[in-house]
Amino acid sequence: MSLITHRPRGIEHPYARSLDQLYPAIPIAGRPLSIGATTSEPCRRMRCVVTWPGHEQVLDMSPVNGADSDAALLAGGDGHLAAAQQAALDADNGWQASIPRLPDQDTTYHFEAVTLDGRTETSSVFPLAPAHWSDGAVGRIDIDIDRFIPDSASWLVSSAGTHRVKFALRLEADEHVVGFGERYDQLDQRGLRLDSVVFEQYKAQGKHHRTYLPMPFAQVIDEGGRAWGFHIETTRRTWYDVADTLSDRILVEVDLGSEARTAPVVRVNTWRGTPGEVLSGFLDVAGRPVEMPEWVFGLWASGNEWNTQSLVMEQMDRHRSEGIPVSVVVIEAWSDEEGFTIFRDARYAPNQGQPHRGADFTYPSDGAWPDPAGMIRELHDRGIKVILWQIPLHKTDDDLGPQAMAQGDALIASGHVVREADGTPYKNRGWWFPKALMPDLSTEAGRQWWTERRRYLVEDLDIDGFKTDGGEHAWGSDLRYEDGRRGDEGNNLYPVNYARAYGDLLRSAGKPPVTFSRSGFTGSQAHGLYWAGDEDSTWEAFRSSITAGITAGACGILYWGWDLAGFSGPVPEAELYARAIAAATFMPVMQYHSEFHHHEPPLRDRTPWNVAEQTGCGELVDLARHYTHIRETLRPYLVDQVRRCLQTGKPLMRAMFFDHADDPEIWGHPRQYMLGDELLINPVTAPGATSWVTYLPEGMWEDYWSGETIEGGRMITRPVGWDVIPVYRRA
Repeated sequence: MSLITHRPRGIEHPYARSLDQLYPAIPIAGRPLSIGATTSEPCRRMRCVVTWPGHEQVLDMSPVNGADSDAALLAGGDGHLAAAQQAALDADNGWQASIPRLPDQDTTYHFEAVTLDGRTETSSVFPLAPAHWSDGAVGRIDIDIDRFIPDSASWLVSSAGTHRVKFALRLEADEHVVGFGERYDQLDQRGLRLDSVVFEQYKAQGKHHRTYLPMPFAQVIDEGGRAWGFHIETTRRTWYDVADTLSDRILVEVDLGSEARTAPVVRVNTWRGTPGEVLSGFLDVAGRPVEMPEWVFGLWASGNEWNTQSLVMEQMDRHRSEGIPVSVVVIEAWSDEEGFTIFRDARYAPNQGQPHRGADFTYPSDGAWPDPAGMIRELHDRGIKVILWQIPLHKTDDDLGPQAMAQGDALIASGHVVREADGTPYKNRGWWFPKALMPDLSTEAGRQWWTERRRYLVEDLDIDGFKTDGGEHAWGSDLRYEDGRRGDEGNNLYPVNYARAYGDLLRSAGKPPVTFSRSGFTGSQAHGLYWAGDEDSTWEAFRSSITAGITAGACGILYWGWDLAGFSGPVPEAELYARAIAAATFMPVMQYHSEFHHHEPPLRDRTPWNVAEQTGCGELVDLARHYTHIRETLRPYLVDQVRRCLQTGKPLMRAMFFDHADDPEIWGHPRQYMLGDELLINPVTAPGATSWVTYLPEGMWEDYWSGETIEGGRMITRPVGWDVIPVYRRA
């Protein structure tokens, strides 16, 4: 093992640096450069030797330990992944030096370390090619819209190639900018800086402008209802300054890849028209959603600690006895969590990593899952569909059982594994299942290899879909995919191919392609359902989740939900739970879920009865019964509205500007939304509210609860007890 570790790009975390990298990773001539390295043992001294033609500079490096300061932003507070996130960036025996002003001249550098016992070791030599921004005709921006400012283009070039491009789009004073994928911070992104890279921000996404589901697409709507939109035709990372630095500009920066040696062309698709027409044009490029079965519109129930058959059935029995109908149960903790293909405690003869059939397994009567097939049959008899949790990783732990070991070996032997630049299998650099293998799902062959090991679950056990969790684990611009892409252009596509793989498996078995994902990119619109990811049970998270649903819809995500009232930390307060279950009733997907907490009391299940017990508010069970029955009556409406959405391109959970773009007042009410063509929803998102103000656009409206007819074009205030969410129907 080498004493010295230096990776010019580090682990390539998109928001924090590791101690062994250059910063910035693309050095800029004339600007400061930080140079980092780590040693496998404590050292007495560390130097970095930088060599230019005819000149050598020796930099004494200073010791530095612990994680980059940005790591604190990743932890997300209380929760079982917080410590793992922090640990991912922690390191000992770090060393750092800096060059205050990097010369514009190619150079090389290496490291020299002296250990505590006096041993000296020298690293390999690394090239360093400083880059600079050039306004010359390096490449071309292929865009056909008068908002493009031609002389704004600037290219980041070095002797190694052209790395990035920046350009500007003109923005008028009355225009609002919506898009860039699912966003948790605000509907109108004007005044913000953000980027488009798939990332697992564990909770507090809105605080940090980070998302699981970004897209390089946005549309701009003026207060007269006219819209134009743009889509950067790339799968690489992009950055946006939306009228923050310059009030009349959207500044765009595009990664061009580390090997863009020829004159690059950046294609920007553009559209004009109504907001619905702009989104429909984008869906022609990204792909359109497909119709899902009616059962997806019932209540989804889930708890990460429902890790035995008896616990699942106990919760479903309680739902039945309480008269709270369930349409879908998501079973997360079902597998042995080694290969994520076999029920825990199953008995079988290990093979060489080949697909199993249902008949290969027996299940002990005293095990966690004594009869999975019987359980699924009984749930189906009750009208409950079954979704099983998945993760696109394969562990490499030393204590894996023989089947998981064989399956990992078979994955590597198949060639369907994401690889490093040197051809070795990539091992997850993130915090969740660190060092796990990642199947390469970029080709049909790779997708089929991975999903064939799950086929028996669909065909023999009759499960109905998969929760395709994760998908954000590909870090590294130099990774290699079987479809020929490098990491910088393939990593954002990973969650798209992930959901596609499981959808194709379900279709091939004659089932609808019901997948439930949290991460995605351009192209995800065509692959299943989505939820907002990990969040705490707070009012702030409630508000940001509503924004996430509206912005996801504005980018073409048709089926969207969230962990109502949050899934992490102690159970939500009673008022928050009441408001959240009411809001979720009027969203495309209605579901509750709770995080793993080691089964420690008080239990953190988000079932209505557990929240009622923990908060001392027994009325919550009655309220949950009330709203789930309302949800049942809404199912035919949602089915009909989805069919309309598929024809028009409009989202189901849609921002007000899709139907009332010419009304400037709607921008003052960003968390109001339409659910289909007929229903206007305005969730109560503040504690202690006894009345709530809703803006009704022009036209006649009917209060959903009282039946009162109301003339629009004005603010309406109505009382809102805990059992009421303001909902208005077109009269």
